[in-house]
Amino acid sequence: MSEAVLNPDDLEVAPGFEHDFLQGQVFQAASPEELREALEKAFDYRGDVTVTLKDGATVEGYIFDRQSGATLATSKIRMFPKNEAVKRTIVWQDIAGLAFTGRDTAAGKTWEAWLRKYWEKKQAGETNIELKPESLD
Repeated sequence: MSEAVLNPDDLEVAPGFEHDFLQGQVFQAASPEELREALEKAFDYRGDVTVTLKDGATVEGYIFDRQSGATLATSKIRMFPKNEAVKRTIVWQDIAGLAFTGRDTAAGKTWEAWLRKYWEKKQAGETNIELKPESLD
């Protein structure tokens, strides 16, 4: 009985997906469906968003969690507000709109792009090649 041979290199690369370029875009909650779609995009966004509430207040920060319920009243986002020490929970029905105001720190940062840069450096004879994060400022 022969066993199938697995190539570990084939297992380590998962297919990526195309990210929308959202920085600077503004969404108004014209319908519950549009709000749900915008909040899903905001959850995947790797930068700050500014949430405008129906009472006119705004909250700028990073959305790190969302819970999608059956209605907007039972759905909520949780975020780290910019320049505040406490997390904030916002019910979706209180949101009038949102804007993608922060820089998307993941834009253009694919595994393939990093790997290409790594091999370019390696072929140029560089040593001690390491992954270094760029400044977020």
